[in-house]
Amino acid sequence: MPKNKWKTGMLPLFAVIALSACSTNSETSEMPMDNAPEDHMNEESGHMNMDHSGSGEVPANLKKAENPAFEVGSKAIIETGHMEGMEGAEAEIVGAFDTIAYAVSYTPETGGEPVKNHKWVIHEELEQPGDEPLQAGDEATLAADHMEGMNGAAATIDSAEETTVYMINFTPTTGGDPVTNHKWVVKNELSPK
Repeated sequence: MPKNKWKTGMLPLFAVIALSACSTNSETSEMPMDNAPEDHMNEESGHMNMDHSGSGEVPANLKKAENPAFEVGSKAIIETGHMEGMEGAEAEIVGAFDTIAYAVSYTPETGGEPVKNHKWVIHEELEQPGDEPLQAGDEATLAADHMEGMNGAAATIDSAEETTVYMINFTPTTGGDPVTNHKWVVKNELSPK
């Protein structure tokens, strides 16, 4: 009799352990939302697999803008189409930073077609860029993950602009889920609401 009671008492304990192990594995294997590839594409820029939403994390050495044209918490209209459903959408400004914004061309580390004139990667998202701004034609290694295959890719600087960059939230004009912490737009890509 005591053996059966022991078995009966241990069986639920083993079931709980087995279920919790399964639960832990499924949680760690899920892809976080801010790294989920985006399948929308802007016809002009070829920005396939762009991550619409981000974590909101920024490089530690990135400086907050002292006098941004668009204050954090304010609203603006997006005047650019980095991705489908962006142009004409209402943006909420969630971050404003003074830096150098680069348009870059690169071939994704994951393979595929070269990406031309991607806007924007900031100075702090380059691997060891030094203190001086890079110029058109310079080469750099990307340390950003706005798009699949971007991180670690060798890039050519197409243009450089010392400016304020904005992180924004918006709902695409084409519908779908709201985009949070999108990086980056610059002042001339926004207009007052």
